[in-house]
Amino acid sequence: MRENRKRCLLACGLLAAGTACAQSVDSLTAQRVLPIGEVVVTGTRSEADVRLLPMTISVVERKRIEGAHRSSLLPTLTEQVPGLFVTSRGMMGYGVSTGAAGGMTLRGVGGSPTTGMLVLIDGHPQYMGLMGHPIADACQSMLAERVEVVRGPASVLYGSNAMGGVINIVTRKMGEEGVKTDLHAAYGSYNTLRTEAANRIRIGRFSSTVTASYDRSDGNRRNMGFGQYGGYAKAGYQLGERWNLFADLNLTHFDASNPGPVSSPLLDNDSHVTRGMTSAVLRNDYGGTSGAVSLFYNWGRHKIDDGYAPGGTPLDYRFNSRDHMFGVSLYQSVRLFEGNRLTVGFDWQRFGGRAWNRYLDGRPDAPLADKRQWEAAGYVDFRQTLFSWLTLDAGIRYDRHSHAGSQWVPQGGLSFRLSAADQLKAVVSKGFRFPTIREMYMFPPQNPDLRPEDLMNYELSFSHRSPGGKLSFGVSLYYIEGDNMIQLVPVGERRQYVNTGRIENWGAEGEVRWQFAPGWGASANYSWLHMEHPVVAAPEHKLFCGIDFVKNRWKLSTDVQYVRGLYTQVTPTQERDDFVLWGVTADFRAGERVGLFVRGENLLAQRYEINAGYPMPRATVTGGMNIHF
Repeated sequence: MRENRKRCLLACGLLAAGTACAQSVDSLTAQRVLPIGEVVVTGTRSEADVRLLPMTISVVERKRIEGAHRSSLLPTLTEQVPGLFVTSRGMMGYGVSTGAAGGMTLRGVGGSPTTGMLVLIDGHPQYMGLMGHPIADACQSMLAERVEVVRGPASVLYGSNAMGGVINIVTRKMGEEGVKTDLHAAYGSYNTLRTEAANRIRIGRFSSTVTASYDRSDGNRRNMGFGQYGGYAKAGYQLGERWNLFADLNLTHFDASNPGPVSSPLLDNDSHVTRGMTSAVLRNDYGGTSGAVSLFYNWGRHKIDDGYAPGGTPLDYRFNSRDHMFGVSLYQSVRLFEGNRLTVGFDWQRFGGRAWNRYLDGRPDAPLADKRQWEAAGYVDFRQTLFSWLTLDAGIRYDRHSHAGSQWVPQGGLSFRLSAADQLKAVVSKGFRFPTIREMYMFPPQNPDLRPEDLMNYELSFSHRSPGGKLSFGVSLYYIEGDNMIQLVPVGERRQYVNTGRIENWGAEGEVRWQFAPGWGASANYSWLHMEHPVVAAPEHKLFCGIDFVKNRWKLSTDVQYVRGLYTQVTPTQERDDFVLWGVTADFRAGERVGLFVRGENLLAQRYEINAGYPMPRATVTGGMNIHF
């Protein structure tokens, strides 16, 4: 009862604060012509002005992604999105299994493996059918036109795993008629090579994007090599004035070696992973109503040698798995009357796979799991704008899991336009995730009686965007309370997954962008997080500041990232690390079609760890070339 009262008071306080501010707005505000806001698709299934949505959404555009000169999206997102942190263990590559990096947390929710945050590609979920988490090495920059991050629960639209937030990779496209080709090559410290080629075409009603990449690195430690190649192809055709058809295919394969923690090194801990994704989408847009129906299929093949300690005996088996996920998603949004938007949708997916140990001496395989499960959901989202300055949003989802039961997921929020430049938002939202097949059925800690995790999020945010967009900033305050978190705890004489954990986090986030002089721009973001129950990879303080200068053919950038109170380990003892990373980038346009760049990272040569026992590289330098034609 006490917890329910606390939740009600927090919700009422946020909404009352928003209402009080809205009531102070001059009545003439309703007559002002508001500037066009940023359009996003992740906070709602159809395109919407971000100002109409109650949740907080960060957008990282293609220009910023290209300027980072990285093959992976995740380091750039860590810098650009307040509250988001992704673990790393070296120069390139995140890997899988024990010792892997790529764990994602947002406001202290997520985890390693990342089952509490959802990664999407064009709205389609990307996680392993058996393990229930995304593969970090599949989040490649070559895919992305932009990335939209919902900072907070998005389960009302996207269901399980969207408990902490959503990272939606919106794939590249060709906007104008013609053909464009981009080539990229870079080489740097630790024999690190990055290459990428992309071709985009639009001819009449037809459009296509094809990209390919190859990356490799020796790593900053012995036995830490990484190699990856991948490709992406997308084709679209405009069937008529109102209908569009798209289909895509994404493939990646990587080989990763894990040297183990420095205190207990490993030999031959190697992973060989192939991941694939394909989808087909039919979209309609009649102005007053729009929607889509999509089919998607994800699959994977994993081969892992868990390695052995120096002086020990090599393992006589290899872990193998095949997993898949097939899904159908459909929604339709309709404007019933002025200022209204009603969205109704349905999602269904079937996922699972098989895992086994294959013995090298010819003995029969030892099965570990062979499971299939399904999930079905329906949802309704209602948005109404009143008086040109107030937007109400309410949604509810019913989600049914074949084994773990069902969930009702509500969300409600208000958005107030205080002026043409200022926005105040308040939202109360629920997030949840169903237990994974790994947690229920694989390996000795499994527990088939696990229940879903769930949490409530209460948030108040304010944003400002000056006319012309030269200055924009925003601040957010939030409180998160969750129950039934799945944790590994002693049960009798063994350890088992049990719904015994709790989440109680609160914090503040801020971000600012300022074009303060011709050719000069600056950006910064900061997040503070307090956790009553600490988790790994969720820093107490995270600050990023960057300055860009452009003149003639030159672009010079410098940035600083400050991380304090980062938990690298919470059991059996708590270990934390603090560090400051300084980077510098110089880009030079050598000709109309050729650009050169050099990038230095960790130029202060900081000693630090993100994954416990895995020292990160000291100062590194990468240089390369971009060709456009």
